[in-house]
Amino acid sequence: MIHTVETQCCGKTITIETGKVAKQASGAVMIKSGDTMVLVTAVALKTAKEGQGFFPLTVNYQEKAYAGGRIPGSFFKREGRPSDNETLTCRLIDRPIRPLFPENFLNDTQIMATVISADKDHDPGILSMIGASAALMVSDIPFAGPIAGVKVGRVDGKFVANPTAEELEQSDLEIVVAASKDAILMVEGEAKEVQENDLLEAIFFGQAAVQDVLKAQEELAAKAAVAKRVIEPPVVNEALKARVSELAFEKMKAAVRIKSKGERHDAIDEIAAATVAALAGEFEGSEKEVKAFIEDLEYNLVREHIIKDGSRIDGRDTKTIRAISTEAGFLPRAHGSALFTRGETQAIVAATLGTSVDEQRIDSLYGDSRKKFLLHYNFPPYSVGETSFRLAPGRREIGHGNLAERALQQVLPKHDDFPYTIRIVSDITESNGSSSMATVCGGSMSMMDAGIPIKAPVAGIAMGLIKEGEGYAVLSDILGDEDHLGDMDFKVAGTAEGVTALQMDIKIGGVTREIMQTALAQAKEGRIHILGEMAKTLGNARADLSAFAPRITTIWVKVDKIRDVIGSGGKNIRSVTEATGVSIDIEDTGKINIASTNKEACDLAIKMIRNLTAEAEEGKLYMGTVKKVMEFGAFVEIFPGTDGLVHVSELDKERVKNVTDILNEGDKVLVKCIGIDKQGKIKLSRKEALGLTLEE
Repeated sequence: MIHTVETQCCGKTITIETGKVAKQASGAVMIKSGDTMVLVTAVALKTAKEGQGFFPLTVNYQEKAYAGGRIPGSFFKREGRPSDNETLTCRLIDRPIRPLFPENFLNDTQIMATVISADKDHDPGILSMIGASAALMVSDIPFAGPIAGVKVGRVDGKFVANPTAEELEQSDLEIVVAASKDAILMVEGEAKEVQENDLLEAIFFGQAAVQDVLKAQEELAAKAAVAKRVIEPPVVNEALKARVSELAFEKMKAAVRIKSKGERHDAIDEIAAATVAALAGEFEGSEKEVKAFIEDLEYNLVREHIIKDGSRIDGRDTKTIRAISTEAGFLPRAHGSALFTRGETQAIVAATLGTSVDEQRIDSLYGDSRKKFLLHYNFPPYSVGETSFRLAPGRREIGHGNLAERALQQVLPKHDDFPYTIRIVSDITESNGSSSMATVCGGSMSMMDAGIPIKAPVAGIAMGLIKEGEGYAVLSDILGDEDHLGDMDFKVAGTAEGVTALQMDIKIGGVTREIMQTALAQAKEGRIHILGEMAKTLGNARADLSAFAPRITTIWVKVDKIRDVIGSGGKNIRSVTEATGVSIDIEDTGKINIASTNKEACDLAIKMIRNLTAEAEEGKLYMGTVKKVMEFGAFVEIFPGTDGLVHVSELDKERVKNVTDILNEGDKVLVKCIGIDKQGKIKLSRKEALGLTLEE
């Protein structure tokens, strides 16, 4: 049976339908707003795999090219590997729903969101987030929803839910909020140095905006009336749990206070191995349960120390930032570079300047576009003392890189003022918490080292949360274990003036306004401290670009002269580049960017282009070349492709019988422009130039 609900989100109609398409899935909905339609399905296997120790949730989001009336631009002309945007949308769907499945539900589960129609004003990613929740709500899969997502902008001081592309261009922030009725579940976005209180208002504006969407999902679930699977609670071996605590409690209490990550993990591994060995005879075949109880001990002790004592794993209080060291110009041949180290997290970050040739071409639902600022984040296995055969960037790397890119993009100079393509690469060489924020700090320093005139330095910090009952502690600059054992990972990046990017993931049912306000205020304190540490090495952009970076000089020509610069079949521009070795980019507006590491070559290219576009001025002298001799005079080229006529009467002060008595083809001759007629024909005179020099 087909069931449909319709709701409004800030004036935009959203329709959700189930029972018509993909009926063999555990749950499926078609969600539509405007002309954007997304099919979202949810499937969970009936049983978990034997020995399954984690929840295998997979989220896939795909944009079909036909949805935008396009044919894929790839060689194979079909949809291939996910684009970065598709990967980022997968993460947006995954992160708010993952904590809402029962802890002991370990069945393979897959969410698939397929964009099958798309307009430019209704974001398919936001509809996919809502659709994922709705598909789970109408399925038999256990899920503590509903949740809904919304994009929030601010135009002329007023918040806008799910802004159009035009509104986003005028907005000073763009954040995605995922929320339930009572709590915020996930936040991600960017802002133009917006104040923390304004961001807080934007987040809770987003929560209020989705309330009708949440009600619509509940209404749809009631109509579908699908019974949820019954998940039996896990059977706990209380006797084994007591014995593990008896043997390991005191040792674990000491181990979780070891400051060094490697030494701490080694000590915990030794405790686990010793406990397993000690209980092997008494509880044969219970190795997995013993290790699970050891993990529970670690979890509880770390959290207890923080809540009761305010003492963290490495001995810090809740607000102290780990020791920071920085170096600028770390790589001698890179255009800009930095080594940023905070505690046991370290990043080598390099900035490279390029030209328009280096821009990334994006093939999307809405057409081709070009990207001038790129940030690539790499997380090699050695950074955490591991080995791996998967070295290509995965979803995590793409997500972390995108967050850092959004944080730094807000302070870039305008492209018209600094017409470079900029690429930042962050290689994480050591990791123990918040390598993405180390990337932000190192990226900011590498750009300043490259001489990129950014608006202001940017720093980032990761905040954590430990919540037990009514008590909670917000942690500044979290370690990897505090992320793993904690309830929140809240990354905030910005300048001294305000926030430029943020990302929050929650592992519990949500966080309150009070907790978020505390986290944002504490993050600002930490950010200001980190910016101060960075400034000790490099506080502003260097005055000059690296000697190895291309120099881009911008000149302008009249639009109708562009064809003269290019020449027939590109002949003219090719001759300039071949003669000088420079890179030349010509825009339809008449703007020409000339890039070269050699100033002399750049100057020569400018001169050649000026010659190609120069226009004769009456009364001005020119050194020209005789191109053709006729009975009535000689045609003299005064610029490449531009010539004028020296009539026989203008060859000499005396009467000239034959033109060849004075000039022959190939001769160099000084001439004066004595007129330009209405057709643009140039009249030249040798006679008027006799006895003069070009300087005159």
